[in-house]
Amino acid sequence: MDKWEEQLSCATACHRCNAALGVYEKRILSVYDHQPICLACKKQEEQRSDYETVSRQMIGSCMAETETLYGDPGGYCFHHFYPFACK
Repeated sequence: MDKWEEQLSCATACHRCNAALGVYEKRILSVYDHQPICLACKKQEEQRSDYETVSRQMIGSCMAETETLYGDPGGYCFHHFYPFACK
């Protein structure tokens, strides 16, 4: 996950619905497959009955793998819950 930002932050399309993502459009990482998705797809993801369980599991495993805190704004885990744009 060392190069997550380079690989994922500038994705040109939502991994889920294939909607175009411009440089300045917000995107977020899915808690299910760690791929960049648009905010509309994130809202749908949050409606899934298993979202809370999956997101908690993802936080735990992500923090263990990356050795960074969930709230670190520069960290991989953080961007599963806070939108970001291409840098």
